Amino acid sequence: MKGFRFLSLMFGFFLLPAVLHARVLYSLDFTNSKNGDAVEWLEENDFSFQLDADDFDLKFQNGRLEIRNPEDNNGLLYKEVKIDNVKRVRIEWGVDAFAEGVDWEKGMTRDAIMVVVTFGTKKIDSGSFYIPNLPYFIGLFLGEKETEGKPYLGKHYRKGGRYFCAACGIQTGKTIVTDFELSDRFKQLFKKSSVPQVTSFAFESDSRDLKGETRAFIRKIEFLSE
Repeated sequence: MKGFRFLSLMFGFFLLPAVLHARVLYSLDFTNSKNGDAVEWLEENDFSFQLDADDFDLKFQNGRLEIRNPEDNNGLLYKEVKIDNVKRVRIEWGVDAFAEGVDWEKGMTRDAIMVVVTFGTKKIDSGSFYIPNLPYFIGLFLGEKETEGKPYLGKHYRKGGRYFCAACGIQTGKTIVTDFELSDRFKQLFKKSSVPQVTSFAFESDSRDLKGETRAFIRKIEFLSE
């Protein structure tokens, strides 16, 4: 036990300078947003409404972007960016209501809220003729009963995509702060020696084949240098 404590202190000592010197490379902050409909703001700020995102109920409320997704619907709020040398992503977010039936361990890969981050522009085979190829990506979601930190595979994008439950068993209505290491994880997952620039991120919600709507929110997302 003493050895473990010593290693923990050493680990914290070496981590602290990196955290203190981390630069915010990109930030999207909704905490000072005026209450009201969010669609116009998202469109003016170059978010693309993909799949059935037009069916989302989107509003700014109490310093957060609220995403209400109806039953049996899948949508994506997508934004292109160019951010070099990203090490980590930090997200303040949460879920107000989960739909029933999600179980990533049994292949029911749905989510109340997911942040998807893409790397580079090279398109990786989706595994299906009917599904478009995409760049490498990592998806982070908030879950009820999944295994936190486990890299999940979806039905498609098995070569270029991985999904993580960033926080599991969460309390609905509570703001969760996720600090997720992207750079080293990318190298490990995809067997690469370097990491391409971050080329997009998206807010996704998927209630297909589930019972009930989902309600989730984002307060802030930041991409960091360390």
